[in-house]
Amino acid sequence: MKNLFSYFLQGLLLIAPIGITLFVLYRLLLWIDNILPFKFPGLGLIVILVAITFLGFIGKTFLARPFLLFFEGIIKRTPLVKIIYSSLKDLFSAFVGKEKKFKHPVLVKINKESNIEKIGFLTRNDLSIIGIKDSKVAVYCPHSYAFSGELYIVPADSVITLDISSAEAMKFIISGGITNI
Repeated sequence: MKNLFSYFLQGLLLIAPIGITLFVLYRLLLWIDNILPFKFPGLGLIVILVAITFLGFIGKTFLARPFLLFFEGIIKRTPLVKIIYSSLKDLFSAFVGKEKKFKHPVLVKINKESNIEKIGFLTRNDLSIIGIKDSKVAVYCPHSYAFSGELYIVPADSVITLDISSAEAMKFIISGGITNI
């Protein structure tokens, strides 16, 4: 009986991540398909991918520039919307934009007495923009299994550059350190 239960748990560990991922993708596909007025399985996903790609293409042309500037001008004058929009825009550009911001994975010493360290990303070497003139740097440390993180301002000598890619560092952090790089 003990072996059967052990086999059951092993099977659950094997199939649960796959099953949950497939279930979430299936539900997302159904949700997208229900947006369209006619039924054709998978068409909603295709329409959204094509629309996003087309908007990206239009956004790169000179014709869209005045509209984008006008739209951003309105947003920048709206107090709460401005904060949300600019934060999201910066976050997305940090991951997929021309200037990828999370490209310097580092190990930062959080507590020297107990030798606690965190993996994060060096985001700024110069903090004079916020009035800090001494040799401190900004390190962003994402949380495991969450879409959040913390920004630490630490002495530059508490930061060690890691010899791994940003993708490997992010994968390691998000998985809580249990993934193989």
